[in-house]
Amino acid sequence: MKTRSILLLIILMAFAQTVLAQANNPVAVVLTADGPIMPPMLEYIKRGIETADQRDAEMLVIQLNTPGGSVDTMLEIIAAIRDSNVPVVVYVAPRNAIAGSAGAMITMAGHASAMAPESSIGASSPITSSGEDLNSTADAKAKEIVKASIRPFVTPRGEKALELAEAMIDEAKAVTADEALEAGLIDFIADDLDDLLEGLNGLTVAMKNGPRTLETTGIEVQPLDISFIEQLLLLLTDPNIAFLLLAIGVQAILIELSSPGGWVAGFIGAVCITLAIYGLGVLPVNWFGVIFLIIAFVLFVLDIKAPTHGALTTAGVASFIVGALVLFNSPGTPEFQRVSVPLVIGTGIFLGLIFFAIMMIALRSLHKPISMGAESYVGKTGSAKTFDGEAGQVQLESELWSAEKSPESGEIRKGDKIEVVEVRGLRLIVKKK
Repeated sequence: MKTRSILLLIILMAFAQTVLAQANNPVAVVLTADGPIMPPMLEYIKRGIETADQRDAEMLVIQLNTPGGSVDTMLEIIAAIRDSNVPVVVYVAPRNAIAGSAGAMITMAGHASAMAPESSIGASSPITSSGEDLNSTADAKAKEIVKASIRPFVTPRGEKALELAEAMIDEAKAVTADEALEAGLIDFIADDLDDLLEGLNGLTVAMKNGPRTLETTGIEVQPLDISFIEQLLLLLTDPNIAFLLLAIGVQAILIELSSPGGWVAGFIGAVCITLAIYGLGVLPVNWFGVIFLIIAFVLFVLDIKAPTHGALTTAGVASFIVGALVLFNSPGTPEFQRVSVPLVIGTGIFLGLIFFAIMMIALRSLHKPISMGAESYVGKTGSAKTFDGEAGQVQLESELWSAEKSPESGEIRKGDKIEVVEVRGLRLIVKKK
């Protein structure tokens, strides 16, 4: 019995030590930043830094795959990374991933950085908010600001790394993972997350409060996914989504204005336009295109109110397509921030067909005989029930009406077939059929 008790005590102690050891294991919080560098991505990375700090993590790993994005957002992300109490490791992954434009600067800002094989980095020349190249003075200022923002943490990597980083900004140069490693711009190349953590073990990084050596032995990986709201806001910065929301919203508003009394179309239109405005406020757009879009919808409405057999609708479709392309696809706009040309053309034709159908319905209603009210009786036939000279009663369908003889009509007698030529109040003006 005593032996069993001792054996049980040994097992419990071993189990407690195992639990304690697991509890003391270092933690790596891992983000997956896949998409353009926009405000929603900034919020995601900030949330990751706060979470890593709260969990007393050994490090925060940002798996980055981005074509680039907003310079202002990039500078805020860099500031957040450099102010972090937890080491931030930027890992350009998976294979064939890119850290383009603003993504390259964020990679350099990491306390440690790595890239997956076959990935690339660079092409970081700044452009205007409308997607165009800067003029000489503005170009020089913007480039100097970006270079100054990365110089403090690239300079320690050596002269070759600094030259490459500045060439990415001045000349839009891009390099492979191997070339970035050779220049010292990154710390190493890692096949996957496990390989990354193994390579980071024992690496000393420069933090704001002094150097810190990373310990990854037995490290526990804790993924932190992007939230639904962050994902939704990031989706709204897709130019194709913003364009569709704008097209649907304006059309719904026009439907509401042309047929007032309901609320569904107006509500949908207001929501879509509100969401589209958020995307347009973030994307590099040329607002001159809005003029063409306004002209397009004015032409659509005019063709409904004053039908021209589709001429104005055709002009409206052309104006809509030109306006959308000018709005989103100005010269110099990065490819990932351009709207799909087939989508624009298809949507323009679809809207044109809808307004053409509305116009045809309007035309048909203008030529359709009146089928309700007293006026609808004009042209209908019935029979005279009683008629004495100029007046009498006639039966029209199942109704009896007081009637007067039209001056152009011949004599009407009881039982004669009559036709209604006019309605005056509650009396019918009839003639002999």
